Amino acid sequence: MPLTPWTFVYFAGAVQAALLALALWRRPTNRAANRLLCVWVALTGIDLAVKALYWHLLTPEWFRAYRFVALFPFLYGSLFYLYVRALTQGRGFRWRDCVHLLGFGAMFVADGYVWTMDHARIAALSARWIAGERNVGVWFDGPLFVYSLSYVAAALVRVHRHRRELRERRSDADRHSLRWIDAMAGFQIAIWCVAIVQALVYLPVLNYGLLFGLVAAWVCVMGWFSLGQPPVAAEEEPPPAPPASAGGAGDDARFDAVQARLAELMGGAAPLYLEPALTIGQVAKRSGYPEYLVSAVINRRMGGSFWEYVNRLRVEAARERLADPADARTVLDIAYACGFTSKSTFNAAFKRQVGQTPSGYRGSLPPPRQAAAGHAGRR
Repeated sequence: MPLTPWTFVYFAGAVQAALLALALWRRPTNRAANRLLCVWVALTGIDLAVKALYWHLLTPEWFRAYRFVALFPFLYGSLFYLYVRALTQGRGFRWRDCVHLLGFGAMFVADGYVWTMDHARIAALSARWIAGERNVGVWFDGPLFVYSLSYVAAALVRVHRHRRELRERRSDADRHSLRWIDAMAGFQIAIWCVAIVQALVYLPVLNYGLLFGLVAAWVCVMGWFSLGQPPVAAEEEPPPAPPASAGGAGDDARFDAVQARLAELMGGAAPLYLEPALTIGQVAKRSGYPEYLVSAVINRRMGGSFWEYVNRLRVEAARERLADPADARTVLDIAYACGFTSKSTFNAAFKRQVGQTPSGYRGSLPPPRQAAAGHAGRR
């Protein structure tokens, strides 16, 4: 049978998937997540290749393989969720994560009668499929849609939670917001919507050709986003402190010196907290003390985590500038000048510390002339 346009698209998508999977496996950025994405894309490529071969040859020998890869979509949603989790937590696949593959396992067992059919029966089933009989294997469509879309929704919830946590603790939240995940999820949801409509209502346009043509296009979209993704910074954890000395139950003897050095770095004409992408590792390097020691001083003496400490200093600096009648800059310009790179993070941190939004705080201040008159009257 000659190659149809759709079959050519599937073969092209399969080749694209193979090349993309190889590139993702070798890519050092976000390694744990990219290894999961590599498996996901490779499975998609195998899915497209087998479907292309079966539709090109239309032989019963390939129907078993066709039915096997038809179960792969039970893996796509869960792999997407595991990929997002690896991005946000820096944690790769573990054995206990096999629980997320149970949907595929259950449907593989439920479809077991196909694997044990003799040649005559598999040929008859293949012929019914080719003839367009809609009840061949349609029994797993409902579970597939619910199962896979629930994982896509869970991944989006995890991304939303990740963004919210970033806004609460980091000034550069926008750089790590994983916006490309929204596009990846949106493309998947569009494919699932086409599949649902195709399963419920027969429309000549919404056929399997279009459905897996979208899957082939999705592989290209995955290549665009995944290979261009920036490093996702997991929350930095300081290295463990060395064991305490025999007599030591209290603070390290160097705490006072470290605290004084931090005050020096965070004060003066060019305080360190104004650097937007500041990390605790950079602060430790500039201080000349070990990272675990700097972290311990911040936690015990400054009353919070590193990001709480830095954002507190930035908010206080922004508060002083907002209260200065001679400073005519916008609220956002002041936020950027104080080390914030995200408006939402600045607003959240400012309101948490001051009890008002930055604009509300500036608006609540007395006009400059009234303030000057008040100072004169008190004299």
